[in-house]
Amino acid sequence: MNTRVLTRTSGIAILYVALTLIFAPISYGPIQVRISEALTVLPFVFPEAVLGLFIGCLISNIFSFLGILDIFFGSLATLLAAYLTRKMPHFVLAPLPPVVVNALVVGWILYFTIQVPFLWSMLYVGLGQLLACYGLGLPLLYFLQKRRLRDQIAEIPDSREQD
Repeated sequence: MNTRVLTRTSGIAILYVALTLIFAPISYGPIQVRISEALTVLPFVFPEAVLGLFIGCLISNIFSFLGILDIFFGSLATLLAAYLTRKMPHFVLAPLPPVVVNALVVGWILYFTIQVPFLWSMLYVGLGQLLACYGLGLPLLYFLQKRRLRDQIAEIPDSREQD
């Protein structure tokens, strides 16, 4: 692992924790929009984001009132969603795994810990994930994709310069 990858991994983890804690009132609970989940699209562009998101979520879930289930299963859900995001064939689909995986897993955690009916908790979490991942994450990913393409074009030597 080189310095750039390590820096990006830790930066993503720190940013995830910071966003979760800054927006703590809406980051935890049966009705939540975890703003930090917008970052779950990053594995589509940066493979090291998978580990960064997992670490960030793990640390953030230590502050959750849902206890060990959220720390363990919530963090594993983020790991799975990040891995699946990395495998998506098109950037428009990149936010889908975090929405589906978290709706199921966090919905189950809420059902099991505070007895919110499973379908309702799935719906609440899924809607929050849609807002974070598609409302914030997809524009972020679009920006990163455009910048990446622009940077790749800038690296192509201009044939006129060789004349």
